[in-house]
Amino acid sequence: MAAELTPAFWQDRPTLVTGATGLVGGWVVRRLLELRADVVCLVRDWVPQSELARSGMLGRVKVVRGDVQDQPVLERVLGEYEVDTVIHLAAQAIVGIANRNPISTFESNVAGTWRLLEACRRSPLVRQVVLASSDKAYGEQTVLPYREDVELQGRHPYDVSKACADLIAQSYAATYQLPVVVTRCGNFYGGGDLNWNRIVPGTIRSLLRQQRPVIRSDGNFIRDYFYVEDGAAAYLLLAERLHADPGLRGQAFNFSNETPVTVIELVNRILRLMGSSEQPDIRAEAQHEIPQQFLDAGKAKRMLGWAPIFSLDEGLRRTIAWYRESLSQDVAA
Repeated sequence: MAAELTPAFWQDRPTLVTGATGLVGGWVVRRLLELRADVVCLVRDWVPQSELARSGMLGRVKVVRGDVQDQPVLERVLGEYEVDTVIHLAAQAIVGIANRNPISTFESNVAGTWRLLEACRRSPLVRQVVLASSDKAYGEQTVLPYREDVELQGRHPYDVSKACADLIAQSYAATYQLPVVVTRCGNFYGGGDLNWNRIVPGTIRSLLRQQRPVIRSDGNFIRDYFYVEDGAAAYLLLAERLHADPGLRGQAFNFSNETPVTVIELVNRILRLMGSSEQPDIRAEAQHEIPQQFLDAGKAKRMLGWAPIFSLDEGLRRTIAWYRESLSQDVAA
């Protein structure tokens, strides 16, 4: 049974969310607002199609325009809004973009992380920092599923950027006793993902348009697919647990529903759920991607009392429903 969040912990708590216009960020903000937290969002780009904007949540939070690489802005936000809890999600999150533009990825994912952590170190009020790493930080391993005690060995730009951010967070915890914990999650999916080259939103949009879904790989890569509402709850639960047990500082936790599937299996599930007979267009173009990646979430279950709420099919049904509604609204508009 999944652990429940504590409304009394979050009510009126000044909480900074970086990356609030992203997939995970939108759902984290939604949960925080449901829990009546005092939410501050750092927003770099104006994304009107994001869940944060289109849902009306933007009018219920404090918005600071700025880049996570701008340390003076970060220090001002933490100080002026008296931030207690930080959920750091801002990142360049697309593997293909990282391969084409490694510098912008390193600047956002690595430099952005150390600048945020340094700003938190300088703030006397920050009590919890939850930082998003990734299963990609593990790199290619001979033993699966990944466990938290495995050495991080990313090799390609995105993987390396997340491994660096992960290790920097651990360094700040060990050297400065910064109250930071790290999440390593599988491939997020859910309503609000506007990165159409990702397999879940891309497949659903293609099927809604009566088009063949595109698979960039050969379809045999194995991945964890982690529903975003489960992810949002996991981030907030981890902040609560860190508050209760400072001994968690510097630790990393895997979050996964532990249901690894191949890309073609995932696409076939979506086809079945949407009642489509389309055949996927398998292009085998993907480069510098790890063939098999999936996580063991046993540590989070034992130490945090965490468990996912949604199965893979349940999460996909909710995701399909979100895109049916949102894309139909776009067509009507």
